[in-house]
Amino acid sequence: MPKIVYLLFVFGLLGCTKEVNIDIPGFQEMLVIDGSIETGMPPIIFISKSKDIYASTNLNAFLNGFQTGAIVTVNNGTSSVVLDEICADNLPPGTETIVADLLGIPVSELPNYHLCAYTTFNTSIWGEVGKTYALEVTFEGKTYTSSTKIENPTNLNSVFWQTDKNYSDRGYSWANLSDNPSQYDAYKWEVKRLNTYGNSTPIDTKFTTTFNPVFDDEFMNGKTFNFFYENPMTSSDDNIPSDYRGYFLLNDTVVIKLSKMERKVYEFMEKKYVQMGTAGNPFATPTNVTTNITGGAIGVWAGYSPTYDTLICKP
Repeated sequence: MPKIVYLLFVFGLLGCTKEVNIDIPGFQEMLVIDGSIETGMPPIIFISKSKDIYASTNLNAFLNGFQTGAIVTVNNGTSSVVLDEICADNLPPGTETIVADLLGIPVSELPNYHLCAYTTFNTSIWGEVGKTYALEVTFEGKTYTSSTKIENPTNLNSVFWQTDKNYSDRGYSWANLSDNPSQYDAYKWEVKRLNTYGNSTPIDTKFTTTFNPVFDDEFMNGKTFNFFYENPMTSSDDNIPSDYRGYFLLNDTVVIKLSKMERKVYEFMEKKYVQMGTAGNPFATPTNVTTNITGGAIGVWAGYSPTYDTLICKP
């Protein structure tokens, strides 16, 4: 074939184009159920509606997204309780401390938020190890259901503080864990500081999760191993130089909360934190967050069995 004919043939192929129309579905509003129950604590359920990615993201829009008027029932196989609808700015006297702990808001700031949730002060339905809790939410003529089990907790063998090789007064929180070889296990790590810099005044009012706080025993089933986590309270503190963030300081006192969860809860949490960690990254693999809610809602109903350890940051 003469070169000129070959080139014309190639250019002709390159010039062939076909218009492809991709039908991208529009935004569909869905009910979001975010519920949890842990050992010794009441259930707490937040109900909201999903937001269009282009919708306003200010605080008022966030607070206005929470829904009231639902009928929420929790059943543990023995007791069935309809939860109370409570709002942070209109609480029954004497319940402020409990609600503040549930919401993760200082008691003094509760009146500033019209944040509504569903819970109960009826202790017959509070979390107990080994029990399964069925959730039913009826809202706007539809019913959504789920269930979760509070697993047997696993205690850490030990906790210790170890300095970073570059510093003598900064390091990470370490722990040693023995995983049960005969069952599936998944864990969630949270921390709060009781004091820092030798100051005896509590500075963290709630537990905080680290960058990726959940893990399961897929690769360490039946093993005893050491692992560490950073200090999440410093990650967005503009008063701390970026090179110093993530460390616990010498003499910090830290409470470590390690919670067990069942597989479906872990699958939701793992995908959730992956999505949060890659948000805005155009090269990240798309992640679909799973749900254990049936009936057309999204979200999670999660049971946790925590254990607690106190870490004093000294060699």
